[in-house]
Amino acid sequence: MKIGLITPEPGHPLLADTTALLAAEHEVEALDPVTLGDVPLPLAEVYLLKSRTPHALGLARYLERRGAIVVNSASATSLCQDRTAMAELALRAGLPFAATRTHDSLGAWAAGARLDAPVVVKSRYSRRGDLVARVDDTARLRELAREWPHEPVVEQEYAPNSGWDHKLWAIGDQVFSALRRSELSPGGRGPTRPLPLAELPSGWAGLVREVGTVFALDVYGVDIIDTGGGTPLIVDINAFPGIRGQAGAPEALAALALRRAAGPVQVLSRSCRAGPDGGMRGA
Repeated sequence: MKIGLITPEPGHPLLADTTALLAAEHEVEALDPVTLGDVPLPLAEVYLLKSRTPHALGLARYLERRGAIVVNSASATSLCQDRTAMAELALRAGLPFAATRTHDSLGAWAAGARLDAPVVVKSRYSRRGDLVARVDDTARLRELAREWPHEPVVEQEYAPNSGWDHKLWAIGDQVFSALRRSELSPGGRGPTRPLPLAELPSGWAGLVREVGTVFALDVYGVDIIDTGGGTPLIVDINAFPGIRGQAGAPEALAALALRRAAGPVQVLSRSCRAGPDGGMRGA
């Protein structure tokens, strides 16, 4: 069986360990969406999309159009990059997601805003190096606006909590958990601590699986804070996060890839090359 990895970093610990498990009996091939020339033929039975760049999403859409199975799909991955769309879907589905308001630009919002309570401000579009900050007053909001004047942002009310995020991950039906000091806490982001699944508040593992169903995700992360007494508040959802240091995660990913590989895959009659926009074109 042939399994493709859509990633510029095949040495990422989760992918490297998964590849080691699969390589004895299956062919595993990494596709760098930036430098890829010809798409190898025949197509793989399944592709793991461990990248969220425009080039990677373009490659994933191209493969999907030709009948390939991509985990997670390009559409599900894109949805998780738009925090406005994410919140709208989660709240429609009845998930305990943070109430979210969208502002087209931080500068325009800050110019007329008056804050009466702390809020969390995030870039609308999730990406490396994006804006995530707790804002306690109007002065701080305007300070951020000078740094990010044109940034589309979302605003969420700050929910008092212990300062520790529950980092929950799922690979198929298997859930993994840890605690991480929140980047919004006074000391900034801190270490990740192990958290046995049995120590999660009742119902949280089921909530994580429900997120996967609502968002059509197979490999994903859910950031939850405990607002008191085990009451969960979802503050973010990520498609195919790193899931580092979680015992059993590579085994779960290898098993998921093999399960999802069922079904016919189209074989192209000519080679195809990546276009400058990340899409694909015939050679």
